Amino acid sequence: MASLVKKIISTTKAPALGPYSQAVLVDRTMYIAGQIGLEPSTGQLVTGGAKEEAKQALKNMGEILKAAGCDYGNVVKTTVLMADMKDYNDINDVYKQFFKANFPARAAYQVAALPKGARVEIEAIAIQGPLQDASA
Repeated sequence: MASLVKKIISTTKAPALGPYSQAVLVDRTMYIAGQIGLEPSTGQLVTGGAKEEAKQALKNMGEILKAAGCDYGNVVKTTVLMADMKDYNDINDVYKQFFKANFPARAAYQVAALPKGARVEIEAIAIQGPLQDASA
């Protein structure tokens, strides 16, 4: 059996809080670690609540995607973790600014707590390289 190549993807334009990779690429599948709304220049959470945190988290994800030669169109699955399910609609409003059509599959959960007191964290799975949309 041929071995697959595992490549670590990283960028200084998206902060990481611990001993983990920002993303791991195996063959063409990229697993992107959960992103919270950290401002890359300060390492602090952006102000403004869940909506602004979601926007920054997705910007950070975009930088990781870019580091792997991808964009939001390469994302096939996301998981959204939120501190309060009441933020669901606000997060959706932001989410639709980044994922505009042929949305990725998604799960969304309320959790007890997130790092640094964040209101939202978003992780993703993407496929590197060209993807062709086909109707089901």
